[in-house]
Amino acid sequence: MATRVKDVARRSTKKYVEEALYRRLFRQGSTPQAVREEVDGFLDSRKRAFKWEVGVCVHRMRRQALYRPALKLSEVMARRGMNPTVSDQAIRLDLVAKSRGIAAAEKYFLDLPETSKTHLTYGALLNCYCKELMTEKAEALMEKMKELNFAFTAMSYNSLMTLYTKINQPEKVPSIIQDMKADDVLPDVYTYNVWMRALAARDDIPGVERVIEEMKRDGRVTPDWTTYSNLASIYVNAGLFEKAEGALKELEKRNTSNDLEAYQFLITLYGRTQNLVEVHRVWRSLKRNCPRRANMSYLNMIQVLANLKDLPAAEACFKEWEAQYIHPPKTKTKVSAATVGTESSTDSSNNQTDVRGTKDKGTEDHDRKHPKYDIRVANAMIKAYVAEGMLDKAIALKKRAKMRGGRLNAKTWEIFMEHYLKEGDLKMAYWCADRAIKKGHSSGRVWVPPREVTERLMVYFELNKDVDGAEKFVETLKKVQKDLGPLVFEPLLRTYASAGKKFPGMRHRLKIENVEVSEETARLLDSICDDQ
Repeated sequence: MATRVKDVARRSTKKYVEEALYRRLFRQGSTPQAVREEVDGFLDSRKRAFKWEVGVCVHRMRRQALYRPALKLSEVMARRGMNPTVSDQAIRLDLVAKSRGIAAAEKYFLDLPETSKTHLTYGALLNCYCKELMTEKAEALMEKMKELNFAFTAMSYNSLMTLYTKINQPEKVPSIIQDMKADDVLPDVYTYNVWMRALAARDDIPGVERVIEEMKRDGRVTPDWTTYSNLASIYVNAGLFEKAEGALKELEKRNTSNDLEAYQFLITLYGRTQNLVEVHRVWRSLKRNCPRRANMSYLNMIQVLANLKDLPAAEACFKEWEAQYIHPPKTKTKVSAATVGTESSTDSSNNQTDVRGTKDKGTEDHDRKHPKYDIRVANAMIKAYVAEGMLDKAIALKKRAKMRGGRLNAKTWEIFMEHYLKEGDLKMAYWCADRAIKKGHSSGRVWVPPREVTERLMVYFELNKDVDGAEKFVETLKKVQKDLGPLVFEPLLRTYASAGKKFPGMRHRLKIENVEVSEETARLLDSICDDQ
């Protein structure tokens, strides 16, 4: 790796990108929009990069669920002469499936040269089928792989076992294990983990413990921290907190490399055992051994503390994150303590105005924005405030996050929507739902309100005889849902009827929308339509 870094430092900046490609692509943070913009900027520049750099970036984007920019980078660089290996093609097949769907992935696989149709690309397609719960296709492809002698690694069997656990058929997993043993396929840590989860799904805790003992006796596969994380989670789900904490101690012993993810599992699982003392101890250990903490570490800790009702500690954790990661640039305008105090002590009578985001004219927002503000961390703290009935603080934090550069997302508005639904303020709940839908749509991460929320809001319009509001909500829903069905159109018809308004083309509209309403609702059409 050191040699590669030196190669990057020595290369020509006329032909090649000026810095390491992964630094270039993530310099504005890891949000989908920031990465997309950097990928587009790099590709538009026509600058070159080393093949290993592209591989590192694709791997990182894939790990962070940034599938579309990863696929675009992979495809464009291949068209520019960067020859892919079979491993690269297997990864691209997975990206195609996640970005464009299974049909596109199947076409990509069929179009591959025969030399590229190895256990890697077959395995990638099998994994796609399993993730999409396409049981028949997955089983047929597995049989084909066995015929071709491509099912010689644990990975394919693991995919199939994971599929069975997801479709509530864990009883099929032991037979897969027997097939592996008969074919002399060496299990890996993941094999044992999914086997344990399948037994746990059938409430067979003694069976889970026998698997652990078999793993220890076998000796070919050493239990690692993920094994004991899995075991602890199983014990927690079964309510066996004492055994769970014993497994967590084993997890800690095996986290010799100070894996950040292991610490996060420890914090989460100790939180689920209601052991606040251990949560704080592990957090101190994480900070001591992992100086470069990720945003996700703070997000996870805030969520756990909020669930344990330790709000002061959650606030302290959030403030530490802001102080460490969100350094406001120097500004010409000074913000007085009085201004900050006024913001945090918003009068509850003004909450409806504040949640809609009224601008503070005395503050130069653009001077204080930070490009890497991770709104997910702020959302966790906002949710904690809302859960404790501190709406003023939640609204103040929303405003502060936006001022500091956080891009409010659908989740932000969903949190407020759920609060207003609980309080019975349907007017504000609708406004927040509308914002959530539009934010999700504009960011490329579609957010659709839950069925019960849609139903409740449509009834609200009906009771208020608000035809215009109902139609606006329907128009917004159509941006993210193709088939709205009777759930939306039946209350819409009742709203027209209760308001005494006409819609001559309603029958034609229902036909175009392919909606069949109940007999009772259909009788209302005569009063709504002039066409017979």
